[in-house]
Amino acid sequence: MLELNELTRRFGGKTAVDCVTLNAPQGQMVGIIGRSGAGKSTLLRMINRLQEPTSGSIQFSGVEVSALRGEALRNWQRDCAMIFQQFNLVPRLDVLTNVMLGRLNHRPTMLSLLNIFSRDERIHAIAALERLGIEQTALQTAGTLSGGQQQRVAIARALMQNPKMVLADEPIASLDPLNAKIVMDALRDINEREGITVITNLHTLDTARNYCERIVGMAAGRVVFDGKPSELTAAAVKEIYGTDKDGAGIDETMTSTSINMPVPATAQASVGLQPVALVGL
Repeated sequence: MLELNELTRRFGGKTAVDCVTLNAPQGQMVGIIGRSGAGKSTLLRMINRLQEPTSGSIQFSGVEVSALRGEALRNWQRDCAMIFQQFNLVPRLDVLTNVMLGRLNHRPTMLSLLNIFSRDERIHAIAALERLGIEQTALQTAGTLSGGQQQRVAIARALMQNPKMVLADEPIASLDPLNAKIVMDALRDINEREGITVITNLHTLDTARNYCERIVGMAAGRVVFDGKPSELTAAAVKEIYGTDKDGAGIDETMTSTSINMPVPATAQASVGLQPVALVGL
């Protein structure tokens, strides 16, 4: 169980996360949505302790995460794997080595600095790449891969940590719809197969609804919605995202990653068209 109690982070006079209290049971897949600047990324970075809370507490299975220091903190960051929007791979290193770097907090630092990995670690890394369908890239340098491939390498690296929780910060924000689906399918598979808690920040409502059993909506650093996808009504969306200059709510089609692009019904009627699926574009 992850427990956040009145978690707050201030940057000077600005409050990025404002008194957030949340509980996430083990094995849940949670999507956090909200406008840019709502505090989503800061919240995840505090859970991983990449950002220090100004006040409040973080607990996981009875351990006070917000008080950890030194080796105990490094162990937490091993157990709480982080996946970033910009992948955070080492471009000049090959894919296999990038994946094996997920073992950093499991082994002596000197061995990692010298890129000395065991046979078992290499087998484990290849298996992670095979699971994500990119084993053929193992000996390529990471910088030569597409964005979707790099994000899958980042997920494979997270798997190498043997984490108890995975935090994904806008993992599909820079990906095309087809690669976004592949990445989200991979995260859901990790959640369902291993029973690992996955908490992911998302900027698309259809993705949150399709993949997450629970959605948390943030606005101005606060949680303004917490419920099932079916409970994310137009009124709830309006509270999370606000309105346009004319007072209208957002058009959800503008936040879609769907690879199916339907032709409007009026156009279909006039020219006899069926919805077109633009797959792989």
